[in-house]
Amino acid sequence: MEIVSKPDIRSAEEARAYVTKLRTILRYLGTCDGNMEQGSLRADVNVSVRRPGEPFGTRCEIKNVNSIRFIGQAVDVEARRQIGILEDGGTIDQETRLFDPGRGETRAMRSKEEAHDYRYFPDPDLLPLEFTQGFVDDLAAGLPELPDAKKARFMRDYGLPSYDAGVLVADRDVADYYEACVTQDGKKRDAKVVANWVMGDIAAAANASGLSVAQTHVPAAHVAELVDLIGENVISGKIAKDVLALMFGEERAASPREIVERRGLKQVTDTGEIEKAVDAIIAANPDKVEQAKAKPTMLGWFVGQVMKSTGGKANPQAVNDLLKSKLAL
Repeated sequence: MEIVSKPDIRSAEEARAYVTKLRTILRYLGTCDGNMEQGSLRADVNVSVRRPGEPFGTRCEIKNVNSIRFIGQAVDVEARRQIGILEDGGTIDQETRLFDPGRGETRAMRSKEEAHDYRYFPDPDLLPLEFTQGFVDDLAAGLPELPDAKKARFMRDYGLPSYDAGVLVADRDVADYYEACVTQDGKKRDAKVVANWVMGDIAAAANASGLSVAQTHVPAAHVAELVDLIGENVISGKIAKDVLALMFGEERAASPREIVERRGLKQVTDTGEIEKAVDAIIAANPDKVEQAKAKPTMLGWFVGQVMKSTGGKANPQAVNDLLKSKLAL
């Protein structure tokens, strides 16, 4: 498949954005895996420069650029090369060039042929292809939800900010994984919290294992359950991170709830127990108490100490409330 664009891209940034979006669409359609380094997708980049108000300049074609980053670099260095020639009073030769990322330059390969040099002529054995509007409409109806439409729906239905929705839909498998987490068992979950976990800790853990989010062995049902445990105040966010690490490690087959039960990781919500821990920290640090009265931001230090003494199990909100009361903040 070859896709030819019109000459309406004006910068390296636009060129990168165009190929990035095109690759995402092709991946959604399942027509190309988009792995440029493996040769599944390549770009021939045509570059020309002109002064404001002048017609298009002579173009040079940079062949077989094999990464989006290199596309941007190739456009920049070739544009600078052509500008330098024109400013010195020279002319641009229409030619095919090669981008050398190691040296940050383009090199001439051969002069570029004009269309008539190819000597095109009709092939009588090739029958004309005629597409009816009905055929085109049927194809359009069979398309999957494409990236822009999915992004708009995530923002509308799940209340996600544009950035989060854009990150998630950039990969169809990740978008599907995220949505499965949000809608698991038909429960209503905080879609933003789920997005934070998928884009943050889960993506980091998957990357450390050399996998993408959608390739991990952690099913969407387990991610949903982890978020539910936080929402139910069964575990804190800190404990949830520990549980996730176990899910990617020695507890690979277990669900979050099983891990929490087996390891005794439930959050302490008994205010009496939490108060004992708070009182102990205050009694052991009279100097810090005086500092906190003059500097209320010291509250964070006390919260950290209480959480540390309880193994991260104390309910953070209860800890905050008790400390503010006892320290008169």
